[in-house]
Amino acid sequence: MFKILGTGHCLPERVVTNDELSTFLDTSDEWISKRTGIKSRRVITDETLSQLAAEAAHNAMEMSGVAPGELDLIIATTCSGEKVVPGIGCMVQKLIGASCPAFDISSACSGFLMALDVAAAYFKSGIAKKVLVVSAENMTRFVDWTDRSTCVLFGDGAGAAVLGEGDNLLSIKMHTHGDFDTVGIHGPKGNSPFETVERPERNSCTFMNGQETYKYAVGAMSGDIEEAAALAGIDINDIQHIIPHQANLRIIMATQSKLKIPVERFCTGIEFLGNTSSASEPIVLDIENRKGRFKEGDIIAFTAFGGGLTDGGAIYRW
Repeated sequence: MFKILGTGHCLPERVVTNDELSTFLDTSDEWISKRTGIKSRRVITDETLSQLAAEAAHNAMEMSGVAPGELDLIIATTCSGEKVVPGIGCMVQKLIGASCPAFDISSACSGFLMALDVAAAYFKSGIAKKVLVVSAENMTRFVDWTDRSTCVLFGDGAGAAVLGEGDNLLSIKMHTHGDFDTVGIHGPKGNSPFETVERPERNSCTFMNGQETYKYAVGAMSGDIEEAAALAGIDINDIQHIIPHQANLRIIMATQSKLKIPVERFCTGIEFLGNTSSASEPIVLDIENRKGRFKEGDIIAFTAFGGGLTDGGAIYRW
C-alpha cells in the first residue's frame, strides 16, 4: 500500500521540568517520575502549532526528497488544533507551499495510526502516490494547570511522515469503542440563545479517569499488537521495534510485560516529551530513525489508544 519515504518532527523551545511544576503544584519530580516516567515536557510559548506542524512536514519532506508540488494529499491529525477552522492540514498546505487537498482527522491519541489507515485506502485506490501525514498537538492549552493528576502528563509537539507507493505496510487495524466518560476534552459551553440543553459550566480542559484509562490502554495496546501481527502473518517475536503511544511509561511497561517482548525493543521518548497525543508516535519514529535505529527489513509495530475510545495497531516492514 505504501512505504515511508521520510520522517520529521519539531518541538517547542521551552522545556518545563517536573521541578518547575513543583513550584506551583503540590507535586515533586519523584511523584511524577514514579507514576508516569516523565521528567520534562516541551510547551508552546511564542510558537504556533501550525508553525511546528509545517517545520515537522518540511523536515520529513527534506529527508524524502519530495517537493510540496508533488504531494497528492495532506492528512493532519490533532485534537488540540490552533483553530476550529481552518484545520491544521489546510494551514500546513499553505505554509509549505503545497496545492493538494488537505484535511484533519480528530481521533485523539490514535490519530496518527488512523491517518495511516486512511492514507492506505488512498494508495490502494490509486488516487494518491505521495501523501504527507502530519500530527500536531498543543495539549498544554487544554489542561487544568491546577490539577496535578492531569497537567503533569502532557506536552506539545509535531511529527510527520511522507508516504509513497510501496508494500511495506503489512497490516493495520483500528477500533472504536464509543465512550463519553473515560478520557476526553470538554467543549466550550457557548452562548446560543436558542439552545435548551443544560450544559454544566466547564472549562475546555482534559478530563481522565486514570484507573479506567490504564486498564483499557494496556489491554488495547497489547491486543492490537497481537491482532496486527496475526493479520500480517508474523509472530510477535519477529517484531524488532515497537513504537507505542507515549502516554505513560507504566502503561508501556505493562504492555511489554503482557506481551513478553524484550523491553529494549520498545521505543520511548516520554521521559522528555510527555504525552503529545497523536504526535507522540511520529515524533519518536523520527527521533529513532535519525539515530539510525531501523535497518532495512526490520519489522516495526505501532500501537496507540486514545479518547473516543479509539485504539489500533499496525505492522510495518522498514
